[in-house]
Amino acid sequence: MKYSNAIKQRIRELLKIYKINISTLARKAGINDSTIRSILNNECNSPKAITIHYICIGFGITEYEFYHSKLFDPDNINDD
Repeated sequence: MKYSNAIKQRIRELLKIYKINISTLARKAGINDSTIRSILNNECNSPKAITIHYICIGFGITEYEFYHSKLFDPDNINDD
C-alpha cells in the first residue's frame, strides 16, 4: 500500500471511531475541510507533516497515536 493511502485509510478509520464528519474534524483541527477532502479524494498524494499534526489535534490524539496502526507497518508500505 502506498503511504498516502495508509494516511487516507487511517483518517477514515478515525472518523468512524470518533463518530465525527469531515467538517467537524476540520473545525476542530483549525483547517479547511477542503484540505481533508483533498487527502481523502487522492487529490493530495503527500500531505505535509503539519497538516497531519493539525488533523491529530482535531481528533484529540497525538501523532504517535495516529501512526500507531498496522497500516503503517513497514511490511504494509510500498511506495515503489
